[in-house]
Amino acid sequence: MKVKLFLAVILPIAVFAQEAKMDSMSTGATTFSSGAAQVEKFDNSSRLFNDWSISFGGGGAFMHSADLTSFYGNKINWGYNVYVSLDKQISHTFGLSLLYMKGKTNQKGQLPGAAGVTAGVANAWTKYDQLSLIGDVNFSNIMRRVDNHSNYRWSIHGYGGFGFMGYNTHLLDNDQYRYSTSPRRAPLDIEQKLNIQSFFFEFGTGVKYKISRRVDLDARVMYIFSGDDEFDGGGWTHNWSPGYNLIKSSYSDDMFAPTLGLTVKLGKNISNLTWHDPLQNAYDRVNALENKTKELVVCKSGDKDNDGVCDDWDRQLDTPAGARVDGSGVALDMDLDGVIDLYDKCVTVPGPADNDGCPTKVMQNTKQ
Repeated sequence: MKVKLFLAVILPIAVFAQEAKMDSMSTGATTFSSGAAQVEKFDNSSRLFNDWSISFGGGGAFMHSADLTSFYGNKINWGYNVYVSLDKQISHTFGLSLLYMKGKTNQKGQLPGAAGVTAGVANAWTKYDQLSLIGDVNFSNIMRRVDNHSNYRWSIHGYGGFGFMGYNTHLLDNDQYRYSTSPRRAPLDIEQKLNIQSFFFEFGTGVKYKISRRVDLDARVMYIFSGDDEFDGGGWTHNWSPGYNLIKSSYSDDMFAPTLGLTVKLGKNISNLTWHDPLQNAYDRVNALENKTKELVVCKSGDKDNDGVCDDWDRQLDTPAGARVDGSGVALDMDLDGVIDLYDKCVTVPGPADNDGCPTKVMQNTKQ
């Protein structure tokens, strides 16, 4: 049954997987460049955000829906777990984690009827190792408005995935499963190797708090559907007398694990994709451009001769002070005699420079 469930998850991925190849010689817009006219090489120097991280932490472990549970006689039998994971953020709303968890649960149970009176309350322990692939949905980024420019440090997450586990169980009571040499008795021990028969599902929810750009605080609760009736230590078969696996009709012993841990974000960039919304970033850039004050820069290179014409298009950068100029910054010479109007005493009549721009003949007539 568990093998069929595993194949049901894996086969659709294998059937619909596609391989996309891009022509490395292409420099223009292609099907694989989303129609972008500008295609650039993507390497570490062009990355805008980080998307890898490592998480670790621990917490409690409790056998919940089983024949022997961690909640018995109005008391809680505490277990523990520790975990470490390698996390890859696929988008700002979804990520994947390869997670390893190990721990131990403590549970109790009693057989019904006379067998229960004889055996008393049984104590069981389960030590387990789990390796799983978990999807992480960031609900806060899904629901966050693109026009929300406030800084936020909290986010709500949902988790779901599958994996494999190996475990060892130990059950001890006062009758069949006790330490005794006469008659010969021994506790009930079960070992499940980590293989396809130990396939399990899990889901959960949690919150993250951004302590700094490098570290997040991660609190979550995961619920594990083992698919095994032996996970709580009750025995291999459902009909094995004295029948600890008959206390409940369920064939799956399930547990939950609340954890508290830290996520260390890897990479040199300032932001991580967990807290970086590309769509919101694009809207922020557009909004900044729309509201940017339009500054008109006049005379970027200055006006060294102070003639009112910027040096960028001034054809005469050393115009004498006080001279009138045309649009290109050249001093005016109305009579075109080579003497600028500033020094020309006969502005409208051509004359030589040695006569202050006045004709010599006119000067002679004036003296007579």
